Amino acid sequence: MNFNIPNFNINLPNFKGKQPISQSLNPLSFKSQQPQNDTFELSVGYINDTHGQANNMMRILSGIKGDLRLSGGDNDIGDEKNKAVHKMTAKFLNLARITASAFGNHELDTTQADFIDNMAMTEGTYLSANFKKNDAWEELEDNLEEYGRAGVDKELEKSKIVEVKGEKIGLVGASPQDMFDRTTHPSYHKDCKVDSLEETIEDIQEEVNDLKEKGINKIFLLSHLGYKKDQTIAQKTKGIDVIIGGHTHELIRDIKEGDNLFYSKDNEPVIITQAGKNGNYFGELNLTFDKDGVITKAQNNIAETDLFKKNLVNQYLFDEILGKPETVGYIKSAPAHPVSLIDENPHANFVCDVMREETGADIGLWHHCGVRNYFHKGVIDSSEVKDMSPFLDYVVVANVTEKNLVDTFKNAIETTFDTSDNKPGLIAVSGLTYTVNPDEGKLVDMTYIDKNGKKHSINVDNPSETKTYSVVSDEFFLSAGADFLVMAEEKDYIKQFEYDKDYIVCQYLKKQKKPVVIEDTNRIKFLSSKS
Repeated sequence: MNFNIPNFNINLPNFKGKQPISQSLNPLSFKSQQPQNDTFELSVGYINDTHGQANNMMRILSGIKGDLRLSGGDNDIGDEKNKAVHKMTAKFLNLARITASAFGNHELDTTQADFIDNMAMTEGTYLSANFKKNDAWEELEDNLEEYGRAGVDKELEKSKIVEVKGEKIGLVGASPQDMFDRTTHPSYHKDCKVDSLEETIEDIQEEVNDLKEKGINKIFLLSHLGYKKDQTIAQKTKGIDVIIGGHTHELIRDIKEGDNLFYSKDNEPVIITQAGKNGNYFGELNLTFDKDGVITKAQNNIAETDLFKKNLVNQYLFDEILGKPETVGYIKSAPAHPVSLIDENPHANFVCDVMREETGADIGLWHHCGVRNYFHKGVIDSSEVKDMSPFLDYVVVANVTEKNLVDTFKNAIETTFDTSDNKPGLIAVSGLTYTVNPDEGKLVDMTYIDKNGKKHSINVDNPSETKTYSVVSDEFFLSAGADFLVMAEEKDYIKQFEYDKDYIVCQYLKKQKKPVVIEDTNRIKFLSSKS
C-alpha cells in the first residue's frame, strides 16, 4: 500500500486560565485502495513514564480522553519505602480508566511480592509477553522473604482482548531488555529475565498470531522497549496496528513517515506513540480502521500537562493517600527545565546547593536520572518539591576519596555518551565544576570550590587515593545505585538523615525571607575534540 502523507502540525491547543479544548481538524489521511464504508473510529488516550508524579497525574485526570486508555509503562516508581506513592499511582490508573499497561522497569523498583500487592489495587492489567522467571526460582538459595520473590510472571498477562464500542481490540505487552539494570534493587530480581530483542519479536508475533486466529484485526502493542526497538518491532512483525511506547522518554508529536509511521512485514501502517516523561505530556490518538482492521486515517495529539488544572475532588483523594501538602515558599524565577539528561540541570544544582549548605558538606551531588520534576515560578508546596524526587532515598554525608569521586564521574560520563538515550545522564553538583568531552565521552577536568570560594584543581588523570571530601547526596547515588560506581560504603558515612532531599529543601525554603531565584550557573562545560 502506498500512503501519501501531508505535513500537519496537529496538537491539542491549551490555554491558561481557560478550559483546554481540542480543535476539529482534518486528520492525517492515508491513500488506500480499501473501500471507505464499514469503517471503525477509535480514540485512544495514552500515557507513559509518569513515574509516580502526583501533581502531573492530577492534571492528566483533568484532560485525558479516549474510548480506550492505555499506558506504555513506568507508571509507578520507588521501592518498598514508597508504599503511599504506589497506592496513589494505583488510584490514578483507576481514575484515568487505564485499561492496560506495559510492564516497565520501575514497576519492579520494589519487591515482586510488593508489586503483586500494588497490582491488586489496580483495576487495569499489566501486560508482558517477554518477561520470564527461571523455572527453579523457588529453589534459589537467596532468602525469599528478604527479597520478596514471588511468582510475578503468573500475575502478568501476555495479551488480552477488550471490547470497545462493540469491537474487539487485542492488546499485547513487552518489557525492556535492560529492565534489571534500571530497577532500584536488581538483587531482588535475580530469578527473572527478559527475552532478547530477537526472542521478544517472536514472543510478540506469537501473541499477535493467537489474537488473529481469534478473529481480532485491531491490535495494539503496549511497549516499554524504547523508541528504536519499537521501530524495529513495527517493521519485523505482522498484525500490529499501533505501538503505545515508553522507556526512552521521547516526545513524539503528530505522525511522520519514517519517524513514527512505519510499515509492517505485510505492508500495513504501524503508528508509534510516546509522550515524554514524568507525566509532563499525555496524548490522544484518533484512528479510523477499514473493515479489515487496517488504519486509513490517524491523528496524533499531544497535550502539555501544565496547562490543565487539578480537580479539587482528585486533589482530596490524593491528599488522603499522600497527606495534605504544605506551602513552603515562593520562587521568584527559575529557568526552563532541561530536555535531556546531558543538559546541565539548574533545578538539581539548586537542590545540591541546599544539601551542601544545610549539612556543611564540602560537595553536594545528585544524578540527573533521579530528577523527576523541576521548580516553577510562584508559590510552591511540599508535594511539588517531593515530585522532584519521588523516591525515598535518605540523605547521607560521607567521606569520599578523590579517586572514587573522579571514577564515578568518569564512569557516568562514559556510559551516558555511549548510549543512544544518554542514560544515566550527567551529575548535578555544588562545590564542583567539571568539563566533559562529549565526542569521546570523557571527563576532561574538575575543580573543587571550597566554602571560601577558592578553587582547587583536581587531577582527573591521577586523582588522590588518600585525600577525601565530605560529600552529601542520597544513599542510592552514594552506595547503591545500579547505574553508578560505589562512591562510599556504609563505613564511610559521617551522618545518615532520616529523610530525603525533599524534606531538606522544604525546610530551607521555609526559612527564606525573600523569594528564591534559581539560576543557570554553568557548572558543566563541554569541550569538543572536533572544534
